[in-house]
Amino acid sequence: MSTPFADVPILDNFYQTSSFYPMPVVMVTTISDSGQTNIGSYSLCFPFGIAQQHCMMLISRHDSNTSLNIQRRGVCALNFIPHDSAYLKNAVKLGYPGETTEEKLKDSIFTLVPSQREGKGDYPEIISEAIQVIECTWLSDTDVFHYKGSSGERHYLLKIENILMKPKWLCALKKGGVFPKMPVDYGYRDSANFWFARHGKPFKIPIPKGKGISLDTVMYQVDRLPYDLEWEQDACETLCKVPRIFLKRVLDSIGERATKEGRKKITCELLTEYRKKQ
Repeated sequence: MSTPFADVPILDNFYQTSSFYPMPVVMVTTISDSGQTNIGSYSLCFPFGIAQQHCMMLISRHDSNTSLNIQRRGVCALNFIPHDSAYLKNAVKLGYPGETTEEKLKDSIFTLVPSQREGKGDYPEIISEAIQVIECTWLSDTDVFHYKGSSGERHYLLKIENILMKPKWLCALKKGGVFPKMPVDYGYRDSANFWFARHGKPFKIPIPKGKGISLDTVMYQVDRLPYDLEWEQDACETLCKVPRIFLKRVLDSIGERATKEGRKKITCELLTEYRKKQ
């Protein structure tokens, strides 16, 4: 017989006080009034828009340095650091509220390097030790997103401009099998400590046979597209892993884009190019 569940009181900061909720460890860099790069530690940072409009959601105190800097400048960078005890101790220290940017920088052990964004504009520096960095612009238009919640918190919808990654991990992202050691934050579990967890060795579970799409299915759908395009078989094969429910939408998107660009043939190289520019 299974053990019955116990009711848990739902308190403020419920993700810390009323549940076990694994979250990322994100060092958010922004530009302060003095022009210096500020570093703030966050965990309430999640994917929000995942198709066409690629966005992250950051939840912050309304009066934090990070929050005020985003409101003034409209830009930030999300730096994901590796699991390293020295880095995590510093992240906890940099997350302490009430300190100025200058005070935080004196305590920081991280190396700041220039943004890799193109074009004009002032952008926050990024953390050299990071595994990956997501450079973002705040979508401040309330017609795009508006959350009417507690006056003590702010919700920032951040449009992803760049995703930067160390070459070693970009290779792993493409090939699979090896993941970077990134910390998991469980927030405050008591009155004195932050709690982190180290992720274990990743393992894979194959997609059940019959759940994928056959090459014949892809080519059947390709033949019925309203675009004058030649599709190479190798290119069709790369789409066999697309869930069946999304296949027509993906093919339509590729066909429409290629036609607008004046393409005549869909190749593996073209699909790779499109994936990079998504």
